Amino acid sequence: MLTFERLKKIYQFGKNLSPTDLHAFIKHTHSQEFGQGEIIFPEGSTNDNVYFINKGLIRIFTFNENGDEITFRIVAEGQIFANADYLFYNKASRFTFEALEDTKVHFISYEDLQAVLDRNIKLEKNRKFALLSLLKESNERVESFVLMTPEERYLSFVKKFPSINNRVKDKHLASVLGITPVSLSRIRKRISQKQND
Repeated sequence: MLTFERLKKIYQFGKNLSPTDLHAFIKHTHSQEFGQGEIIFPEGSTNDNVYFINKGLIRIFTFNENGDEITFRIVAEGQIFANADYLFYNKASRFTFEALEDTKVHFISYEDLQAVLDRNIKLEKNRKFALLSLLKESNERVESFVLMTPEERYLSFVKKFPSINNRVKDKHLASVLGITPVSLSRIRKRISQKQND
């Protein structure tokens, strides 16, 4: 069950927010479970929900012009994901969202979220927090491809997600990092050799 305390943690609410202010969120927020390999929504979707991962792992992927699968992003516990193409550009999603393992989420429709935020001045800082978080993540990803070596990108990624190697297939992880599975294997081997020296 989604409690006030859990909802405060999910949406980064301050301790001074009253149960009355949170009631609107609880009223419109739902929970759902997805099995491993289940598609949350496919490419072409106009799904407008904003999701918070309580437990599990999500892969966001598409196919290039050669038919090769490209993993764009991996989202883990404590993170938010949504159909950005539809929410920001009013276009169908270019990506498919898949549960890589059994996953539990909380979600609210973007329309309901906006309505609740508009009616509650105290919650405005949380809208800014979410937007700044998305901007920060996007900026860090671009910078990582411009300023970091593949090995540095890998180390940064596993620092952020310590258990990721045991939960994601090498081909998906390599794709997120912009390298081949062979390169990923070489990077791991180099790191292992450095640690043993």
